[in-house]
Amino acid sequence: MQAWLRHRLGDLLTRSGEAAQPTAGIEYKEITIRLWGKGVLERGRVSGASVNGRRFIARKNQFIASRIDARNGAMGVVPDDLDGALVTNDFPLFEVNRDHLLPQYMGWLCRTSAFVDLCARASEGTTNRVRLKEQEFLQLEIQIPNTHQQQSIVDRIEAVQQKLTAADNLRSSIDRDIASLLAVRFQETLTQARWLPMRDVAPLVRRNVQLVPNQQYKELGARSFGKGLFVKPDFDADAATWEKPVWIKSGDIVFSNIKAWEGAIGVAKPEHDGYIASHRYLTAVTHSDMVLPEYLLYYLLSDEGLTAVNEASPGTADRNRTTKQSALGVIRVPVPTIAMQRQFVNLKYALEKFAAVREGQKVFIDALLPALCHQTLSHSQ
Repeated sequence: MQAWLRHRLGDLLTRSGEAAQPTAGIEYKEITIRLWGKGVLERGRVSGASVNGRRFIARKNQFIASRIDARNGAMGVVPDDLDGALVTNDFPLFEVNRDHLLPQYMGWLCRTSAFVDLCARASEGTTNRVRLKEQEFLQLEIQIPNTHQQQSIVDRIEAVQQKLTAADNLRSSIDRDIASLLAVRFQETLTQARWLPMRDVAPLVRRNVQLVPNQQYKELGARSFGKGLFVKPDFDADAATWEKPVWIKSGDIVFSNIKAWEGAIGVAKPEHDGYIASHRYLTAVTHSDMVLPEYLLYYLLSDEGLTAVNEASPGTADRNRTTKQSALGVIRVPVPTIAMQRQFVNLKYALEKFAAVREGQKVFIDALLPALCHQTLSHSQ
């Protein structure tokens, strides 16, 4: 294998200054660049008549960087589908000298931490105004193999990428199958369910907290879209700006009464016992001989359940959609046998454990490609 040679970036990249002359009546793509090598993407489209200021034309396989965020990995190679897109002068474009550097290789190289560090060295300025200094950037040197070796490295990385994409697609397919399985099993429970007002099976209970000065409390919140409860920073009683917080106990069904309509509902776990929530939260306690909290939560987050919660949350503007306690209590909910509920909840728990294992694997898998790029491309930069 031939030795890697050192080159000035200025010998590998030539500034492109192809100015655009937008035409009225024609629509043009615009470009955005994600941080940390996450891609050169279409930001949106603009009509030629509405283009203000000077624009430049991006061509496929050109190297592009953000002057402001190159130090944060905002750079890449223009993909085929953005050929002819418009950029401002804040996104300098460079032709790649293919005698020494393949655009595909540059596309992977600029994702490595070593290359990002080079860009940081060529960026100067004060806070929020640090910008890539083009001439300093072009004076930097990198080591690269010959183009034959570059192609071999690109082929290796892209083969791994294809396998990771296939694995990610498989995970998505499994997630859809799990959701479908749960939905089918839940529908089976409904065939033997009674429908009762929620107040009869899970009445609202409010445990007011008397805040003690100089004391800290652990606080909970609820995420929208069924993403469950989360722990907030410890709450200092002396910094209270709202009144009448409530105690949370394990097994409570916790509603954000200003966001319940978009799924900000969750079940408190044993580790949440003794936390508090603001006065904007409602807590329902299930009758253990009638309904399980996780079963009822599944219904409330279903399309049918959320429709009922929406109807119990009148209003138009976002923060004005407050869930009414009286309306929440009359929502009719399914109540099959406890044994049937337990079977469903146990299945749900098992599938969630499986999903947690896969999520842990995903974190590892997602780190593989950056590690491979670093190993194969960062050759003593």
